[in-house]
Amino acid sequence: MAKQNVAEQFVDILVRAGVRRLYGVVGDSLNPVVDAVRRNSAIDWIHVRHEETAAFAAGAEAQITGTLAACAGSCGPGNLHLINGLYDAHRSMAPVLALASHIPSSEIGLGYFQETHPDRLFQECSHYSELISSPQQMPRLLQTAIQHAVGRSGVSVVSLPGDIADRPAPEQSASAALVTSRPTVRPGDEELDKLVAMIDAADKVTLFCGSGTAGAHAEVMELAEKIKSPVGHALRGKEWIQYDNPYDVGMSGLLGYGAAYEATHECDLLILLGTDFPYNAFLPDDVRIVQVDVRPEVLGRRSRLDLAVWGDVRETLRCLVPRVRAKENRRFLDRMLKKHADALEGVVKAYTRKVEKHVPIHPEYVASVLDELADEDAVFTVDTGMCNVWAARYISPNGRRRVIGSFSHGSMANALPMAIGAQFTDRRRQVVSMSGDGGFAMLMGDFLTLVQYDLPVKVVLFNNSALSMVELEMLVGGLPAYGTANTNPDFAAVALACGAYGVRVEKPKQLAGALKAAFRHKGPALVDVVTDPNALSIPPKIKAEMVTGFALSASKMVLDGGVGRMVQMARSNLRNVPRP
Repeated sequence: MAKQNVAEQFVDILVRAGVRRLYGVVGDSLNPVVDAVRRNSAIDWIHVRHEETAAFAAGAEAQITGTLAACAGSCGPGNLHLINGLYDAHRSMAPVLALASHIPSSEIGLGYFQETHPDRLFQECSHYSELISSPQQMPRLLQTAIQHAVGRSGVSVVSLPGDIADRPAPEQSASAALVTSRPTVRPGDEELDKLVAMIDAADKVTLFCGSGTAGAHAEVMELAEKIKSPVGHALRGKEWIQYDNPYDVGMSGLLGYGAAYEATHECDLLILLGTDFPYNAFLPDDVRIVQVDVRPEVLGRRSRLDLAVWGDVRETLRCLVPRVRAKENRRFLDRMLKKHADALEGVVKAYTRKVEKHVPIHPEYVASVLDELADEDAVFTVDTGMCNVWAARYISPNGRRRVIGSFSHGSMANALPMAIGAQFTDRRRQVVSMSGDGGFAMLMGDFLTLVQYDLPVKVVLFNNSALSMVELEMLVGGLPAYGTANTNPDFAAVALACGAYGVRVEKPKQLAGALKAAFRHKGPALVDVVTDPNALSIPPKIKAEMVTGFALSASKMVLDGGVGRMVQMARSNLRNVPRP
């Protein structure tokens, strides 16, 4: 039996770590690895049209499955294209292993053709980035990289010269263990006792939840019921905490709605659960604050803390709930629920009034109909920009749906590549890319990847021929919109030319039928919806700094629009609120 080369050993270790796909674009320095994938039936090479797509797809797969995913780029320009998607994966805490193939090892440092230094370039967007300079390093170095990615929930990068990948591999023990899952972490009793004392002493407690509450819905609801606390959330916490939540007061931040801002500012004690909410100007500075997070490095970096608690949200609450004293007074909770319902009632008509006559179509209406027609376990991938707004306000979570986007990194063009990674995890699950025309056009070449692999992704294109979020920032800053207009083709015709299903929608009455037809289609489909570029209502007193960098609060004044089915939840919750 022929001895393995380094590339074959590399691929075998990825397979043992649970990797089933390697996303990338082939290239000479990658050839040994790609050939090793070809000969290994346990892993597939996924040929995309742009390496940035490969990294986004791997990040999405990791977020959907919770397990390690992988991508690769050839030497120099090839692996450089990975960087934006890797930044996104890293900031989204998605465990991703990136292979950056490299120039011949004898030429490193000598200005060779396509030379870069990937082991240096990727340091800022990874927990681990190292160069394999000899075959003897490979098994241990790759294992270390995998354990960094999985154990710390982020990106690891391995740089591998093509000539070393083709050399004979060193002997490796078959019993070498790999870390493929994370442990649970609970805080110490001293921290728990301090937190119990703070909760018991407070009259008004608010819980504010982020993505760290994944898997902790029941525990959060139990605590909220026991201490009569309103529950708000950040954008990344929406899918985990908003559904089946009688204590919901909405979302804070520029894209927010409801009474979350008021609930976080009018309480005595604010408890931040699994959130690294970056917009510190939305957080109060005159109430006591506790932060619970499994990542100690994020504790206190957004606001002054009265108590930092290091632990998983679920394990922390499991220890905490039995210890806290039940509160009987729910006046604060009921007042916040009433404010929340009133706030939603005030804007709900924005997308329902005369929608069947409004041309171009209200984007709010498109998102609302999409929410109603999509599957109960659909995965929505969301472009940065105005699609974030429509997803935040109209896509209803239920514990089975997923909503992922570039919510921390804020990159354009993420939705389509993420949909590719999400769909590969399960071809039978409905995956919907909520794409803006600007983001879609940026990486439009990878629509061909859908066709090539017959991935049944449904692209719903919010086509207003503008970079609307940028336009909003300019208008609020007192600047005329400039450089934001897009001259677009008929994207449905483009989809048809690519060999996919495509339909263009210009009138509201056509929308539901077009979406249903696309959802019934067994392969990739694109619905090009011409939407109103003037959908935003800009209040006269808004300040530029409220939008720039998403820096200030008063989100109730910004992007005045509807809230979809959330008003129904608020009304339902109000049934238990005593009336005066």
